[in-house]
Amino acid sequence: MPTPLRARLADLVFGQRLPAALPAVAQRAIIADRRASEILVCVMQFGAIAFFGTFYALTPKAFPASVPFEPVPWALAAYFVFTALRFWLALRDRLGPVFLSLSILVDITVLMVTIWSFHLQYQQPAAFYLKAPTLLYVFILIAMRTLRLEAAYVVLAGVAAMVGWSTLVIYAVMADGKMEITRSFVEYMMSFKILIGAEVDKLVSIASVTGVLAIGAIRARRLMIRSAVEAHAAAELSRFLAPEVAGEIRRAGQDFRPGDAVTREAAVMMLDLRGFTSHAARLGPRGTMALLAEFHACVVPILQRHGGSIDKYLGDGIMATFGATEPSETYAADAIAALLDLQPAIARWRDDRAAAGAPIVGVGAAVTVGEVLFGVTGEATRLEFTVIGTAVNLAAKIEKHCKPSGHPALASVEALDRAISQGFDGAAAFQTLPGQSVLGADAPIDLVAIG
Repeated sequence: MPTPLRARLADLVFGQRLPAALPAVAQRAIIADRRASEILVCVMQFGAIAFFGTFYALTPKAFPASVPFEPVPWALAAYFVFTALRFWLALRDRLGPVFLSLSILVDITVLMVTIWSFHLQYQQPAAFYLKAPTLLYVFILIAMRTLRLEAAYVVLAGVAAMVGWSTLVIYAVMADGKMEITRSFVEYMMSFKILIGAEVDKLVSIASVTGVLAIGAIRARRLMIRSAVEAHAAAELSRFLAPEVAGEIRRAGQDFRPGDAVTREAAVMMLDLRGFTSHAARLGPRGTMALLAEFHACVVPILQRHGGSIDKYLGDGIMATFGATEPSETYAADAIAALLDLQPAIARWRDDRAAAGAPIVGVGAAVTVGEVLFGVTGEATRLEFTVIGTAVNLAAKIEKHCKPSGHPALASVEALDRAISQGFDGAAAFQTLPGQSVLGADAPIDLVAIG
């Protein structure tokens, strides 16, 4: 069904609409932003108080020494006390809507009363204060309300400012009991006459700025919420990718297309649970998932500690690469070291299962090296990063050879030789198995084995 014109216009002005029920992550982001915004507003107000207090104390006074009172020090003192109270509440996250609304009214009232007092301070007609540039500070007070990204408070500040200034204009017109109004701009500028058009211009400016900032606050709030939701979704989705792949996507800053790939020298490791089908039949779905979780918890940290990247979980198996997702000068050494460290960890896992009376599961592992392609495969709506190449196919075949060879872990001689050239010094742990007839291989392969 087409979107109504009114809805499209609303989206154009205020930004894309949000769902009626916000996710918890968005609600937490809003709460955190509100608290930080109010603290920031208070800090800015303290800065303003310090600036104006210092400026007032250091600059020569333009009013006679015989004035009845000086309103600025009193206004700054009262404002400091109120701001301190608001800061204390903001730090404790106890600023409710009522107090926030009251604080906005206090901000505007303090400013308007200060402006109103100028004609007393300088002993001039009331219309005198209508030309005070101090009115410009009202825009700062309105703008500060946008930090909270809630349009209602921006509008409240703007309406309060318009009401306050309208009140001052009416007071000035009626102060002497006669109409001090002119239609001459020159007379307005050169006397204490009041030009209604000029005051309307000020009100229109306040209303316009309020409207623009309110719309900006709504758009920014919606954008913040969408960003929070999307960031959370991206963080969750990144858990389905290898950290290196997720990092590659974040760094790329571009759209990926099927077929995008790079060629790298890398090591490939295949791991597989022995007899998984029969174990799964006995364990049932939940027991099978628990077995896989134990297996992954046992081997994945070791692979990652040695720089391995999980390319994919193959049901009861794992395909890991070293130097494919990120270039590495020690990819073979890392893979062979990981293969060596996996054996005692797997043995402890098997012992723990035996002690618990659970079925003992064997694990086969194989490592090869060679040139691989790391890139994007799939269709435009469903992409996947993967590693392909002869080394991948050969690793799968060698892993299947573990069972007939009687060894839990195998590697090609080429992989061990390359690991030694990259600084691996544990070659003594391996024994050579020359001329192995690996199922699916074109010719016999020289392998090395652990155990």
